[in-house]
Amino acid sequence: MFEPARVRTLWELVEYRARASGSAPMFFDGGGGRSVSFGAVRDAALRAAAGFRELGIGAGTRVMWQLPTRIETVIASLALARLGAVQIPVLHLHRAREVGFVLAESAAAFALVPGVWRGFDYAAMVRGAAHGTGADEIASGPGAGGARVRVVDVGGGLPEGDPAALPEPADGTGAVDGAGGGDVRWIYYTSGTTAAPKGVEHTDASLIAGGAGLATALGMSADDVGSIAFPYAHIAGPDYVIAMLISGFPAVVLEAFDAEGAAAVYRRHGVTMAGGSTAFYQAFHDASRRRRAAAPDAGPLIPSLRLLSGGGAPLPPELYRAAGRELGCALVHGYGMTECPMIAMGTPYDSDEQLAHTVGRPVAGARVRIVRADGSRAATGETGEVTVAGPMVFRRYTDPALTAAAFGADGFFRTGDLGYLRADGHLVLTGRLKDIIIRKGENISAQEVEDLVRTHPAVAEAAVIGLPDRERGERVCAVVTLAGRDGGPGADGPALTLAGLTAHLRAAGLMTQKLPEQLEITDELPRGGPLNKVLKARLRARYGG
Repeated sequence: MFEPARVRTLWELVEYRARASGSAPMFFDGGGGRSVSFGAVRDAALRAAAGFRELGIGAGTRVMWQLPTRIETVIASLALARLGAVQIPVLHLHRAREVGFVLAESAAAFALVPGVWRGFDYAAMVRGAAHGTGADEIASGPGAGGARVRVVDVGGGLPEGDPAALPEPADGTGAVDGAGGGDVRWIYYTSGTTAAPKGVEHTDASLIAGGAGLATALGMSADDVGSIAFPYAHIAGPDYVIAMLISGFPAVVLEAFDAEGAAAVYRRHGVTMAGGSTAFYQAFHDASRRRRAAAPDAGPLIPSLRLLSGGGAPLPPELYRAAGRELGCALVHGYGMTECPMIAMGTPYDSDEQLAHTVGRPVAGARVRIVRADGSRAATGETGEVTVAGPMVFRRYTDPALTAAAFGADGFFRTGDLGYLRADGHLVLTGRLKDIIIRKGENISAQEVEDLVRTHPAVAEAAVIGLPDRERGERVCAVVTLAGRDGGPGADGPALTLAGLTAHLRAAGLMTQKLPEQLEITDELPRGGPLNKVLKARLRARYGG
């Protein structure tokens, strides 16, 4: 019997499923009629691995990739896994500011890009972000130790070679990353609480443990059809594919998501599980209501749907009830983060009360402890910081100082989230110690946006907060005081507007998803405490309505 816990590499899992279900479909292309089997995916990944090897990619080579959510993206990632490369996935939404930091800090040797996609030239952006001069090979910045970054445009297809020329697969245990990292095979970057992104290092084994936890909680089988409509560069991407490989179910892959379009594709393929985050639940709920209003006899939005599932943002109980009722399916929500892709997950067997008010039980293999401020263990029902240990926890941050601060004396990872464990073993999240905003499942560092808002000549002080938003989960709000109120700098400048501020932030290289969607101007920011910190809770209470 196959035991995921005994598997150390993603490629072992690919080979296992190709042997067990080679002719069964693994992916359906949501943009067309293509279907690709588990065996065909394995074979395509082998050819791509051979092609990448001819370019100079091998075990331990650091490869950043910034690609759309496509079947070919998954194949490229599996090919890199076959070679034992260190993968550095970057969301397609990121621009020069974030990409430049990642290239320099990670010392990537290669960058895979889709060329020009949706009117944006990713190859040119990556070259510029790495301080290049337009050549294919460019310096990656001071953090790379003089390494060179080769930009590889795979928009027209993946490179291919003869799989017979491939060496034996890496076993995931060798120290091949040049930094004593052993089997580190993934570096994800997360905004966290600091202005600079944090590099999160994972092994194949830690991602497999997360995917196994998800697969166990959801109880999917080969009779199900899933969906990938979220960015595959999220850690949720391989997490989901690992669950597919363990359980043997296929998934529809969508390059872009809109609820009506996705629902039409899902109806065609008989999708039984959909979701991604709270924003997806809301979008499907709203699409279903619009459909019923326009055609009362149209039937369910997705008749085959039995499960909505996801995480990445809080799930309001009222949305749980409304979406489940409207779509006629169960809704199971979970909790994870880049550092630990699965911590807790609801299951289809939980009660409505448990699903509406908790994020489920800790998944198989995860150990959750709630600790008080003094580090002692909290009692059942007592709120404290959520800490977690288990095989799905990341190895370390790229910055050793961050690693040291992230783990307690007991070896448990400190999530920075507040919550409590109930008597039934379910976890309830109550808030965040971390100053981040979760917009459509994306973590946005408030400090990063604040630092840039303060560079506007009309701004004296700034506080960036997340406010509740029906569609986004949270929206980004900038609360500022103005410069020049007493005749100082900025007194003679134009009035500050949201459009003017966002134009300034765009020019500074901030990605669109981090731009403030609300601007509030105040005479004074509320402050308190021994360090005279801005009291953001008061700002959220003042402007949250």
